[in-house]
Amino acid sequence: MRRIHGRVLCVIFAGLLLATTSVFAQQPQIVRVRGQIEKIDGQVLTIKARDGTDVQVKLADNARVLALVKATLADIKPNSYIGVAAMPQPDGTQKAVAVHIFLEQMRGLAEGHHPWDVQPGSTMTNASVATTVAGVDGQTIIVKYKDGEKKIIVAPTTPIVAYAPGDKAEVKLGAQVIIIRAERQPDGSLSAAAINVGRGVTPPM
Repeated sequence: MRRIHGRVLCVIFAGLLLATTSVFAQQPQIVRVRGQIEKIDGQVLTIKARDGTDVQVKLADNARVLALVKATLADIKPNSYIGVAAMPQPDGTQKAVAVHIFLEQMRGLAEGHHPWDVQPGSTMTNASVATTVAGVDGQTIIVKYKDGEKKIIVAPTTPIVAYAPGDKAEVKLGAQVIIIRAERQPDGSLSAAAINVGRGVTPPM
């Protein structure tokens, strides 16, 4: 009886493992694409990535277009919802590589602190500004998110951009873009439901 019971448990465990593996296998691979639009063929963009390779991404027919415009430290105010690409420092602070200011309606988007790929070992923190204090080496910003807070050092030379409503007409040859979530399809192609276009700037994140 115990042997039969053990076999049943093994079968159940194997079934759960198979189901879990299947769920993970169905999760689409997310790819970030940064670069300049080199070619447009209908909804398919050919983007010259920063490593020199050509990447093709098919935009959804109703793809959301947002612009990124130049901003300054003065535009970062208490309670601003911002994203900070940064490099962790030995003292626990985050040295900003780039900062982007979200539109108010984007508040809460991807909130938290997680790995990023703008540089090896970089992080991304999406959070609300609690305090900001000017210092000799730049601005020290404390940001808070639902699971904690981070101390960010923003140097005077750190690129800062802000989101603005965009238009499909801005998705054109020569535009500098970043696609945060391009999904790799079973056939290996990439598709995206949203694109961020630099309006006079190169998206720094």
